[in-house]
Amino acid sequence: MDFVLPLNAAAATLETAGGKGAALSELARGGLPVPGGFHVSTAAYQEFVTSTGVADRIRAELAASGPDDGPEGGAGARIRALFEEGPLPSALEQAVSKAYAELGDGARTVAVRSSATAEDLPDLSFAGQQDTYLNVTGESALLAAVRRCWASLWTDRALAYRTRAGIAHEDVSLAVVVQELVAADAAGVMFTVDPLGGRADRLVVNAAWGLGEAVVSGLVTPDTLVVDRAGLTVVEERVAVKEVMTVPASGGTAERPVPAALREAPVLTAAEAGELARLGLAIEELYGEPRDVEWAREAGSFRILQARPITTVAAPRPEVWNDSLGTDSLWTSANLGEAVPDVMTPATWSFVKAFMGDVMVGASLEGRPMYGNIGGRFYMNLSVTATLAAAFGQGRKFARANELVFGRLPEGVVIPLLPASRLRVWRDTLGEAFAVMSRIRANGKQLPAFLEEAPARCEALRARVAAAGTGEELSALWESEVAPYFRRCCHMLQAATRQGGDTLVKVRGTLESLVGEEDADLMTTGLGDGGRLASMGPLLGLERLARGETDRDTYTRAYGHRGPHEFEVSLPRPAEDADWLDRQLAALGTVEEDAALRLARQTAARAAAWDRLAAEHPRRVAGIRAAVDAWAASARLREAARTEIARVFWLLRTFVLRAGEVSGAGEELFFLSREEILTVLGGDRTPLAAVPARRAAYETYRALPVYPTLIRGEFDPAAWAADPNRRADLFDAQDTTPASDTVSGSPASAGVVEGVARVVAGVEEGEAVRPGEILVTTVTNIGWTPLFTRISAIVTDVGANLSHASIVARELGIPAVVGCGDATTRIRSGDRIRVDGGRGTVDVLEPATAPGPA
Repeated sequence: MDFVLPLNAAAATLETAGGKGAALSELARGGLPVPGGFHVSTAAYQEFVTSTGVADRIRAELAASGPDDGPEGGAGARIRALFEEGPLPSALEQAVSKAYAELGDGARTVAVRSSATAEDLPDLSFAGQQDTYLNVTGESALLAAVRRCWASLWTDRALAYRTRAGIAHEDVSLAVVVQELVAADAAGVMFTVDPLGGRADRLVVNAAWGLGEAVVSGLVTPDTLVVDRAGLTVVEERVAVKEVMTVPASGGTAERPVPAALREAPVLTAAEAGELARLGLAIEELYGEPRDVEWAREAGSFRILQARPITTVAAPRPEVWNDSLGTDSLWTSANLGEAVPDVMTPATWSFVKAFMGDVMVGASLEGRPMYGNIGGRFYMNLSVTATLAAAFGQGRKFARANELVFGRLPEGVVIPLLPASRLRVWRDTLGEAFAVMSRIRANGKQLPAFLEEAPARCEALRARVAAAGTGEELSALWESEVAPYFRRCCHMLQAATRQGGDTLVKVRGTLESLVGEEDADLMTTGLGDGGRLASMGPLLGLERLARGETDRDTYTRAYGHRGPHEFEVSLPRPAEDADWLDRQLAALGTVEEDAALRLARQTAARAAAWDRLAAEHPRRVAGIRAAVDAWAASARLREAARTEIARVFWLLRTFVLRAGEVSGAGEELFFLSREEILTVLGGDRTPLAAVPARRAAYETYRALPVYPTLIRGEFDPAAWAADPNRRADLFDAQDTTPASDTVSGSPASAGVVEGVARVVAGVEEGEAVRPGEILVTTVTNIGWTPLFTRISAIVTDVGANLSHASIVARELGIPAVVGCGDATTRIRSGDRIRVDGGRGTVDVLEPATAPGPA
């Protein structure tokens, strides 16, 4: 084996050149600005210790050392002395002298660095365990420095480090790296991720005057610059008072005071920090992992002296997702929390924002967003919507509509309006509103045709996305077809939700004034008859499947995309689970009374309610029935359009999954926005640096309890969760009044039932619900529909008159109280409770005999 290797030799591996040498060789081959030089290989070390008998004497010293004789029995000092004895083998000496001469007269001053085979490893750095000698000039001084480097393999600290790491001393060898000494006016260390803050989207640069040894050894407090990975811009800078600098001196180096003019002066400009960061990213890409880089600046140019793995990176500091900060607004998750009940990944949030931006007028007002992300959960800013309504003289109508959609506000809770004048609101929104209304009218005419063609269109797009072979092909498909189709679906749902205008508000108010809330509930049911209401479709279709009236493929095409997590793109759809239908059918077999029987009973009750209206107000029947029919038709259109939005979110999930496959980034793309995903598909992997901090945020927020339905002011999810006196229904930064001792909410479906409560956190626990029990949960959506034929009543924390639980409960004649806020924390499984769906109350009649899961 060669005693000397060129610095960039492919043969300079961990075994031949040690960890530091192998890293420098790879850097040199990668085109990084590494000072020239050569390796004195491990073969040279082995030749010396073998030919001189030093190897045998090392083994003897280690064997004879005792535990009371200092580190490794004091053998280190005796072993190091052996390297001063005897001549170097002549072939070895000649090889080193020849390589040194070939550096040329301009490179006679060199740095001599130890490079052990157990050094700069991915999990163990061994930093500082062997010696480095700077400012070495002349052949004899070089050979003496090589001997001292070999000897440093046996320092007490190196022996102790290897013992703690469980590395056998006899398994270690040492090479030496000889390089031209950089006449550095500044030097330091760079970390390609933040080792303390854990942020992978930032690099940290330490810089001081002179050679880098003052920084590495801790003799000086360096300047610290934090550089954004994406833009290579300095986002944080701390200029230190630098008292000491390391400089070349006769026979080595020395510490000198920093000149007064430089002590508080920044070492690097922002441009230089950006250039260093660019080199750092190139080094990280070369190794495929974060690196701790030693650098030096000479005559305005940077040189890379070393790059080792970062072995002690702090846990990523989670990003903060909190749009409540800096505002005094009232936020609600009712209705939205039903559609998106999960903590959202960044990919999902970016798609949700795109959807909301397309369908909402006045998506922001006075700098306040109409919707927001609070701790990963989806909230609507009622302060924005109420301000808009007030500006257009619709305050009273808004209050009624708000109650139907988002539920009743607790007593004493008011919506703070934004400090915006009516004229300013008009100026900011009227133009947009007219354009939107024109689009809604046009799309409303196209809605039936869209709903007819949408399932096949979306399925064809999913197949094409899944078949895309390259990032370029997938990006082109997104821009040309997927994104436009997604936007068209958003606009169609917008048109569907505006069909019928405020018919429901008017007809509901009229019915309540004529026949009361209970009959008003009955007379606005019947939407699900014949499976025409999407919310009822999965349940009625499942019963048809069980009776053999349809087949599995037809059912899966119709409902395989609908489920409890249908808008979270990181989670699979039911149709992706091979056992999904079998489980659904097995659960259906435990039901005593199917949906068809319940619907028939409701049909009779509804007819009786209409008869009562006809008896008392015969002249009003025709007009009211026409209004109810118009509203029912618009409700069915709205739900049909929503099922296509759920289907298109399956398309978006397929796109992200395929992007992860063709880019090699895998499921990390769920932690990027749609724009960042396209950037990665284009070959720029910079956005992936943000993944660790976002994953940490996602896991942190997901571990917390579901937040209150209503939030006013600045809300800290972690602080709220840690408060033993927290309210689950309401958070008000200005009012800490305890919650009421009673459980109450919005009366959603009339009827009184007494029974045993079953509290479940998610639909995945639905198998625990026994026939006839009262379901108590946070929120339901279409994924819960098959459970409704097994329960006698339902109570939810989140919901309103138009929420999923309310609609399905009314269709099936099940008493329901929704929007209680804290039912899941006040009721326990096994409690015997009474649910009065007409009054909106829930009473605990008899606590469970043994604590059940809450």
